[in-house]
Amino acid sequence: MNNIILGIDPGIADTGWGVIQVEKNGSLKCLGYGTIKTKANTDLFKRLEIINLELKTLIDKYKPDLAAVEELFFCNNAKTALVVGQARGVVLLTIRQSEVSFVEFTPLQVKQAVSTYGRASKLQIQKMVKLILNLKELPRPDDAADALAIAICAVNSFKYKV
Repeated sequence: MNNIILGIDPGIADTGWGVIQVEKNGSLKCLGYGTIKTKANTDLFKRLEIINLELKTLIDKYKPDLAAVEELFFCNNAKTALVVGQARGVVLLTIRQSEVSFVEFTPLQVKQAVSTYGRASKLQIQKMVKLILNLKELPRPDDAADALAIAICAVNSFKYKV
């Protein structure tokens, strides 16, 4: 076991991803982060396929032991929630087909695990992720920083064994 965790912040335009490793001394090391982007004028089925294929590539590259996915939290736009839900479904199916164990967290759980404050701002989360992972700069874009925070939440929630 490599103690590698893949965090995923599902979205249709940008699916954030972040990969961390739990070191033998218990510290966390960032292995990579970014977003899977799809263009708004692209057919929905093609956008979902892009998410699937790029996520498969990331799983093949990093070989995570665990994937952590953020649960949806929407209250404004039902249409957006449905489309993001479809992207999230593709993410979960891709993880399942890759035979990677996965866990899910609410945005509140992620914020509390990373900053100890459930109403932390995006900037506060980015600063805490930078500090926890000893990064040289704030992780950007927001979706990638959120994905790293989700991976950190998984470590903190399960007292990941090394």
